[in-house]
Amino acid sequence: MSSLSNIGNLMHLYLDEIDPGEGTNAPEFLIKASAHLLNQKEGRNWIPVIVKETGKDKYQVIANSFIYAIAEAARLDRVWCIITDGSDETVEVTKVLAKEEIPKINLSKASRDEIMAALEYLVEQPGSVLKAVKPAIATNRIDEAPREYWKTLDPILNLKCGITKGKKLDALNKVFYLTPQPMPDTITDTAILQTMTIADLKAIAKKRGITGITKMKKDNLVKALSKP
Repeated sequence: MSSLSNIGNLMHLYLDEIDPGEGTNAPEFLIKASAHLLNQKEGRNWIPVIVKETGKDKYQVIANSFIYAIAEAARLDRVWCIITDGSDETVEVTKVLAKEEIPKINLSKASRDEIMAALEYLVEQPGSVLKAVKPAIATNRIDEAPREYWKTLDPILNLKCGITKGKKLDALNKVFYLTPQPMPDTITDTAILQTMTIADLKAIAKKRGITGITKMKKDNLVKALSKP
């Protein structure tokens, strides 16, 4: 929708041409106090609102929603904005850069340092359900596990690293996502097999032609699969 000539431009747009989009959850005090300061200091938003074009002279905020809310509270006629192409990729990156969304890393391929940084971030959040988790221990066990094959984060429950089912495991979804590779049928390492879910173990056993797996418990599945 956006004109190619406008993408990337800084434009002084009328406020009534802009849809606030998702808005901001910033406290009312911060918005009003900031609006008061803005009116005292020439009324120019030096940090621009990021928008996409939705029609002729029509725009929608995609990031820096707090700045838009301040301009609205200050009753500005116009606000400085940067025009984007409005693609999903641009919206995602822009929201992350504006600290309106938390970036996620691919746990299937993440380095040890990236895993450590993500876990430390979660542990350090106010009121974190992961406060008791030791990032160094959890990082080592996750890093050594066959995470490139994980379809969900559930195998972390088998690592005995302080992350349990429920809120603790759910918290990891804030910083991690997965792009699993096809599960091979050649894994025989007992330590690796122990970290897998029963469903994955049965899938490997089925590929290898092992019979009687329907009612097998995890330990028996691991024993059967660890044989060359």
